[in-house]
Amino acid sequence: MLDHQYYRPLGRTGLRVSPLCLGTDNFSNPTPEAEAFRILDRAIASGINLIDTANSYADGGSERIIGRALRENGRREDIILATKCYYPTGKKGINDRGASRKHIIRACEDSLQRLQTDYIDLYQMHRLPTDMPLEEIMGTLTDLVRQGKIRYFGFTTSPAWKLAESHLLSQFKHYAYAVSEQLPYNLLDRRCENEILPACRWAGLAVLAWSPLAMGMLTGRYDHRRPETFNTPRNQRGGIYAERITEKAVATAQRFVDLAREADLSPVHLAILWVKDQPGITAALCGPRTLSQLEDLLPLLSQRLPADLRAACDEIVPPGSAVANFLNTAPWMKGQLL
Repeated sequence: MLDHQYYRPLGRTGLRVSPLCLGTDNFSNPTPEAEAFRILDRAIASGINLIDTANSYADGGSERIIGRALRENGRREDIILATKCYYPTGKKGINDRGASRKHIIRACEDSLQRLQTDYIDLYQMHRLPTDMPLEEIMGTLTDLVRQGKIRYFGFTTSPAWKLAESHLLSQFKHYAYAVSEQLPYNLLDRRCENEILPACRWAGLAVLAWSPLAMGMLTGRYDHRRPETFNTPRNQRGGIYAERITEKAVATAQRFVDLAREADLSPVHLAILWVKDQPGITAALCGPRTLSQLEDLLPLLSQRLPADLRAACDEIVPPGSAVANFLNTAPWMKGQLL
């Protein structure tokens, strides 16, 4: 079990969470239920108490697996359970998506049912739309807090100005405060350091970092000198995934892989340590597909990033810059990396 000293405050709340968060996007697709049960049980036993999912993962399949697992192991009260809404789940109508009051309330009720719980600890807007008043979103989430259906709420992949707007609306209109922001962060895309992380510090938000391995580029999975290594299932999906995995990004990642091996570290370990121990980061999200992958990550809960390796990483990709585009799912981020 993880010693208490390694847990971190979840933003402005009184909660304390593990520096690694168990991401469950793989649950149900491709990870089968029995293996997902083992992953969840082992994570909780090791001291990981923050579990992150979304209603859109496997069309609700991830939430259903977590609900059944927590009913079976009886560990619901031992964890901070986080889920999200915004994207559609299944084939529904035009209003069964987005951030309207109608959809948020319906999505929350559906998630509670799938998760087999009376409340959600952290309810996150999977995206913050910029084409509607934030008051509708904040007011609805505040009502859910007051009804006891959610304990706290947060956002994901948001522009800095929206985070600031949310904080100010809570002050002046007496809404409940957002407590967290979940954002893409890895050595290949450090742009959040310019405005989003400072905004989070100003607003007192916890920061949960997704894609710390940069879709496998920082693990050495791809080789810019061998085109056949780009032929992976995820890259074959095209779209936003193929946009991120470029020859330039992979070539830069190879320098990182070489650095890790020179330091006698697994590239996976160094990539996650780098994110976990960056200033302002509350937890790095890790989404193992198998129990063995989770076991490999558990020592990182109590390890620290050496200062010399942090400086060496800055030489590869300087602070605030990027060679890969992990903000390409954010409609407010315009333009491509050149």
